[in-house]
Amino acid sequence: MAQYAIVTDLNRCVGCLACTVACKTVNSVDIGSFWIKTLRIGPNPKEGGSGDWPDVEMYFLPLQCQHCAEPECVKVCPTQASHKREDGTVQIDKSKCIGCQFCVMACPYGVRYLNEEERVVEKCTLCEQRIAQGELPQCVAQCGSRARFFGDIEKGIDGLEAPARPDELSCDYDDMRATRVVLKDYVKPYTSDQVYKLPDVGNRPAFAYILRDRKWQGGGA
Repeated sequence: MAQYAIVTDLNRCVGCLACTVACKTVNSVDIGSFWIKTLRIGPNPKEGGSGDWPDVEMYFLPLQCQHCAEPECVKVCPTQASHKREDGTVQIDKSKCIGCQFCVMACPYGVRYLNEEERVVEKCTLCEQRIAQGELPQCVAQCGSRARFFGDIEKGIDGLEAPARPDELSCDYDDMRATRVVLKDYVKPYTSDQVYKLPDVGNRPAFAYILRDRKWQGGGA
C-alpha cells in the first residue's frame, strides 16, 4: 500500500502562509477554521549562545493532518467515517460522521475540528480531489519557496515532487504545473538525523520535516 505524504524543508520555509491560504481557497474552508496552520517556532537562544540578538534562531512549522500509518482517529471512530485509503491518506466520509468528536479528542496534533454548520468533523484531505488526477496538493503547488514536496514516502523522501519554477524553465504557469522537480535534486544536502517527525504515540505520522543547523522543537525524533 502506498503512503502519500508531504516532506517540508524547514530551512526553505519563510512562513509566507501561501500554503495556508491556498488550502483554504481550494477546499472552501470556513472563516476561522484551518486545515493547515503555519507555526512560528522561536526565536530561541542558540545552543551555547547568549540568548540575545543575533544569538537566536527560529523557523516556521506547517502543521496539518499527518495522514498517519496507524491513525488514532480511525481507531476511535464509532461509525467508520474516519478511514484510511489505499493511497495511505486518512479521509472522512461525511455521510457517516455523527459529529461525536471522538476523533478530535484522539488526534495527537489537534488538527481536526467540528464544522458547526454541517455538524461533521473536517481536516486536511491532502487534496484528494487533486491527487486522484495526478496533481499535487494545493499547498505544495503554491509553495513559493519550494519547501514542500509530495509523493509516496514508502519509496523514500528523495523522490518526492514539487512543481518547477517559471524562472527555472522560462515557461508559463501551465507548463510549470506540468513540470516537476524532485527533492534530492532541489534541496541542500541533509543527513538522516536532520529528518524529523512530530511525536509518535503509536500512530506513526507519515509527514516529515527537514531541519539543518537549528534545534528541532517539534517533539518526536
